[in-house]
Amino acid sequence: MVVKIAYKVSFFICSNVILLTLTGLLYADSPPQLNQKKIISALTNNYGERAAKRGNAWFNALDRSYDLPEKEKLKSINDFFNLLHFVDDIRLWGVKNYWSTPVEFIGANGGDCEDFAIAKYFSLLEIGVPDEKMRITMVKALRLNQYHMVVAYYETPSSEPLILDNLDGRIKPGSQRTDLLPIYSFNGKQLWLNKEKGRGTLAGESQRIKRWSNLNQRMGLSKMRQPKLRME
Repeated sequence: MVVKIAYKVSFFICSNVILLTLTGLLYADSPPQLNQKKIISALTNNYGERAAKRGNAWFNALDRSYDLPEKEKLKSINDFFNLLHFVDDIRLWGVKNYWSTPVEFIGANGGDCEDFAIAKYFSLLEIGVPDEKMRITMVKALRLNQYHMVVAYYETPSSEPLILDNLDGRIKPGSQRTDLLPIYSFNGKQLWLNKEKGRGTLAGESQRIKRWSNLNQRMGLSKMRQPKLRME
């Protein structure tokens, strides 16, 4: 049965969520200035020349986006990463639910929905979109009957979110994404759990959040994973 969603009620508007502050666990400061030379060198050494070209294209997209109005920044970054290939973790990395860093995602030339969302989130942070306006959001894609991840952007705390997605490349208000059922969301400092029938309900295992903590610990260039599948 398809569940229709009124996003103004259920898509993580502050009055309808439980807000948990997790000191240290979900902490991500605005990223430091990226070192293009080191990142391109790491892409070349770990993934090859084509990966380095994708890396340079990423930096070009960042450079073009710095001075854009905020909503145009969303479109620029969403469009760039949606050019990469979707492939599930088992095929690409040989493990389930591997959350790749943005550099690994670019290097591999593909990833699953978490990788798209994570790369968009960190890129938007890099070009000045405030962390408090964004949430990486776990949803259920009703038409596919599977879990999925997107980025939700809130212009103000009470605004209806805009959804950045790799399934539907057009950025739309949450009320137009009736194909998505929200479960939980988080950003650099906080976690929100969806509230159903007046009760807070945990969705999934706690190790999903551990993956976020683990991802932040792997954001350097020294421990980049090698894909099992070549996407060139």
